[in-house]
Amino acid sequence: MTSPVAIYPKTGIKVIIVGAGFGGLTAAIECTLKGHEATVIEKAPVFQQLGDIISLSTNAGQIMSRWDSSLVADKLRPICMNHKSFKINTGKGEFVYEQPAMVPSREKPMYNGHRADIHRVFYEYAKSLGVSFIMGKRVVAYHEDPSQQKAWVETDSGETFVGNVVVGADGVRSRARKLVLGFDDKPKSSGYAIFRAWFSVEGSGIDTDPLTKEFVENGDTHTGWLGEDVHLLVASCKGGKEISWVCTHTDDADIDDSWSNPGKVSDVLKILDGWDPKCRAIVSKTPSCVDWKLVHRDPLPTWVTESGLTCLLGDAAHPFLPTSIQGCSQAIEDGAVLATCLSMAHQDSSIKSDAKVPTALRAYQRLRYDRVKAAQETGKELRDKWHKADWTKVRENPESIRMPREDWLLKHDSERFVRRMWSRAVAELAGGEKIPMRSLAAGRDSDEFDVELPPTPLATPKEEIEDPLSG
Repeated sequence: MTSPVAIYPKTGIKVIIVGAGFGGLTAAIECTLKGHEATVIEKAPVFQQLGDIISLSTNAGQIMSRWDSSLVADKLRPICMNHKSFKINTGKGEFVYEQPAMVPSREKPMYNGHRADIHRVFYEYAKSLGVSFIMGKRVVAYHEDPSQQKAWVETDSGETFVGNVVVGADGVRSRARKLVLGFDDKPKSSGYAIFRAWFSVEGSGIDTDPLTKEFVENGDTHTGWLGEDVHLLVASCKGGKEISWVCTHTDDADIDDSWSNPGKVSDVLKILDGWDPKCRAIVSKTPSCVDWKLVHRDPLPTWVTESGLTCLLGDAAHPFLPTSIQGCSQAIEDGAVLATCLSMAHQDSSIKSDAKVPTALRAYQRLRYDRVKAAQETGKELRDKWHKADWTKVRENPESIRMPREDWLLKHDSERFVRRMWSRAVAELAGGEKIPMRSLAAGRDSDEFDVELPPTPLATPKEEIEDPLSG
């Protein structure tokens, strides 16, 4: 049985969010639930069915489990993967290890599915809450006036949108970064790229070819092949009706012009030359793919402007490698923590009125920065473990090649964490005792599970919702 999170009292804080990706939408949803007024400005004129597979881990799912289940969870479950395990093979096709899928949980769900399908659920839920959307407007400038406690943005059409907080959730090429950092910080090539695709099984030949039909004929599957500095992941979804794949490989191409372009299936087949015939058969049946360059940024010195009225969120602050399986989840955590910090500051009588928003944004960064930095490293660790595997040692210990599922990362409860750490963060910001690393949910020695966390406010009277996953 679960209960919906309570709608908080109105705070009067107006939040302008630039970018309607998962981080921006979560920030808008969470800000609205916590009593703030959210406006989202998005450069795309309409939401389009773009993208391919995306994963939302249990740390993000825990946040979403407090949203209206009829508008979120009940819509996501039918369109997301329902596989039993993740099978790992060498590039030549030798089976190595089978890792069971995580047990479904109502309180800590995990979602894997098409980016556009999941994104649509987020967007529709935000709309249902009354979030205001300004579509088809590109933000070209960010401004602040600390004396008025105002921050605002200008669009390419000359319009101005003013709030108490501006959130740059506008991706790896964020324009807000210049205001926050004081200089242009361009993304760099990571030395890797991904070819990626998603398509319908019907008419593709996937379901009739003896080499490939096993991946779709009995429902959803998840399979990986690992080679020298290359790995291929294949996943089927919606009961085996749709299939996706991603091929990560070395790539030193210049990303100044574009980091995402149409790809060539023939180029993917060259990379997979000599690989398992099943891999090549799946790729050869693909109607089209995308060539996506993985960008890298050094850790930023700050995500928040000096005046504390503008901040960065998601990819604008911290791009992730896909092998972390955390980029989207960490952006969702960002949105929840930011909204909670704004609420906590509003309620905190020890903070002067003109310092509430700056304190909230600085606490948001303090409680997120080290955790995000540690989570980013997991992407490099898994990529290197897969791309540089010593197969003699792996065969002796097949479990060593499994996808990691660490408690500090996946079981983190971001909202309750903020409630526990709020007074310590505020005290440190005022020059008090520094929070030790183990209390920042930023690694295996996290003390998050050694203490009792404050409860999350629930709606009253309590609305009981039957859990379809119980029993």
